[in-house]
Amino acid sequence: MELLQNQRGLKGTLHVPADKSISHRSIMFGALADGTTTIKNFLRAEDCLSTLHAFEKLGVLIEDDGETLTVHGKGKKGLTATTEAINVGNSGTTIRLMMGILAGQPFETTLYGDASLNKRPMNRVMVPLRQMGAELSGANDTEFPPITIRGTDELQPIHYEMPVASAQVKSAILFAALQTKGTSTIIEKEPSRNHTEEMIRQFGGQIDVEGKKITLTGPQTLTGQTVVVPGDISSAAFFLVAGAIVPDSEIILSNVGVNPTRTGILEVMEAMGADIETLSSDPVNQAADLKIKHSTLKATTISGAIIPRLIDELPIIALLATQAQGTTIIKDAEELKVKETNRIDATAEELRKMGAKIEATEDGLIIHGPTPLHGAEVSSRGDHRIGMMLQVAALIADGRCKLDNPEAVAISYPHFFADIENLIEGAGING
Repeated sequence: MELLQNQRGLKGTLHVPADKSISHRSIMFGALADGTTTIKNFLRAEDCLSTLHAFEKLGVLIEDDGETLTVHGKGKKGLTATTEAINVGNSGTTIRLMMGILAGQPFETTLYGDASLNKRPMNRVMVPLRQMGAELSGANDTEFPPITIRGTDELQPIHYEMPVASAQVKSAILFAALQTKGTSTIIEKEPSRNHTEEMIRQFGGQIDVEGKKITLTGPQTLTGQTVVVPGDISSAAFFLVAGAIVPDSEIILSNVGVNPTRTGILEVMEAMGADIETLSSDPVNQAADLKIKHSTLKATTISGAIIPRLIDELPIIALLATQAQGTTIIKDAEELKVKETNRIDATAEELRKMGAKIEATEDGLIIHGPTPLHGAEVSSRGDHRIGMMLQVAALIADGRCKLDNPEAVAISYPHFFADIENLIEGAGING
């Protein structure tokens, strides 16, 4: 696919897709709750639909009128066994969180995904769930999918120190702990995104968080709720960076989720000199309208506690850094190696094809800027975030760019290319 080029800046207002993390969890909590859960602004992208279809296979009735999802909850022990293995597509969130849910269900389930997902390691979830009493096994006694979970009514509480900062691992343990008699404690390495903790409270559960220590006593009964899903800051990040690096740009992004555990991208961009303005905010739903303009950027160092708060945004931040004055260093980001691709290597290799001065390290990237980019043949490598990052890079590249495997973008943002085109057209209308 030939990527969109741009000469006149980007102008317009966008509603980015709904938050992926909250969309996944809204189905999960709705399924495990008593009563009905209504979900508005659900993200109908492939990953989230994988979660929806998985719970339908487990006996949950989910109605979709095109605007609103209605999940008829089965309660904490109401899921029913399926004789078929469940395909979760490319969704690491689906498989890891469902492992925690199914650990406490008294039947056997097998989960598998596409070729990319089946290469992703699951041991970090399997180890704590085994300690709680569930039986989990991967393909040919490995840690890779398909994963078979033999759940139990007799899960044991756990005191677990997280070896890495990972919201997916933490969430899997919390879902298991909700079904466990007794008190479980999780000690985080660094605080990671807290959507699961927030939604436990939203659905009437009890959880205590003190710094890096999370305590939950089970079993707990959850109650169906109305969930309004805000826009996903991980999707907004591509337009925040595009607005900052494409000359003569001004973009307004409506209803962007600004949960503090997810706003590392905003802090990094502001530290680099990006012209970002908050136009209005909705504290109840943790959302805001943001305006981004073309900016003069300077390099920064990104490491430590902020990394879990922007882990999915690091590829697009690397592109941003190619246009900043000086050397940007990203470190402590080993988690990027076990995403849909090894995102550290993929980001460096694909941007180098376009002329970027970027080096991969063991735990991050070193980027020298500002550097002009040129056209090239590049690949998403089947990773939605790499594909979107490369389209944004193409906007400022001199010469044509061709993207291999553009369909990967639909995993989280089905209308991404159309939204880029609309902003280019907006610049033409307003120019």
